[in-house]
Amino acid sequence: MKISFIGGGLMAEALIRGILRNGIALPTDVCVGEPLEERRDYLAQQHSIQVTDNNTKAASDGTLLVLAIKPQNLPQVLLELRGTLTQGQVVLSIVAGARIATIINGLNHNAVIRVMPNTPAQIGHGMSLWLPSSHVEPTFREATRSILQTLGKEIEVHDEKQLDMATALSASGPAYVFLFIESLIDAGVYMGMSREMARTLVLQTVLGSTKLTEETGKHPAELRDMVTSPGGTTAEALRQLEEQGFRAAVLSAVAAAYEKSVRLGSEQ
Repeated sequence: MKISFIGGGLMAEALIRGILRNGIALPTDVCVGEPLEERRDYLAQQHSIQVTDNNTKAASDGTLLVLAIKPQNLPQVLLELRGTLTQGQVVLSIVAGARIATIINGLNHNAVIRVMPNTPAQIGHGMSLWLPSSHVEPTFREATRSILQTLGKEIEVHDEKQLDMATALSASGPAYVFLFIESLIDAGVYMGMSREMARTLVLQTVLGSTKLTEETGKHPAELRDMVTSPGGTTAEALRQLEEQGFRAAVLSAVAAAYEKSVRLGSEQ
């Protein structure tokens, strides 16, 4: 399969690495349209793929065309590529907030797959939700599944509303986790621990807690209770978090992100 990319940023490179590592395409069958010369040179040298500064040329080379650009650049790219795609091509968009209808109307092309990945995909531990339009053939659906599995876990959905939910929960989610990690490290430093030691303790605690939840299949509340002794230090800390509105703040933040995603989509 020949695969072309419009945009050669970090997420595009993560996809390229996965595609090449798993033999989904050969380096000679991958082409990236990228405006920055330094980035083009890096991708060509690092992955032995084709690069160009001409998006139309890049698009014409691929059976699968991946849109991996910033949302603010999407209107220009859609205008540039409108009417240039052939019937046998499929467009896979990882552009944040860009609805399938926007891509279809902008390109005048019906075979479109919308993907909502997250940043841990850059190291193969991402979470991607994706939705194909009705014009995408089963072979391309399976190819999409295989490609996204190189980034981590994937789930195909059948309602675009779920992608807005994924935007708020899994796509924005790493930022929430990073803020929590940062706060825990700062708490360790506040107590007098070195920042390096606090960082090591916090990262391993978060990683271990995640793996324990995943591998045991137990509800997080059950695992929390296993750590919480009556009248103990953990119980006191949890009481403070609840009194400070920790749970309510998380719920409000995710709900606000979801509502923002819906609004941005409706403005297209």
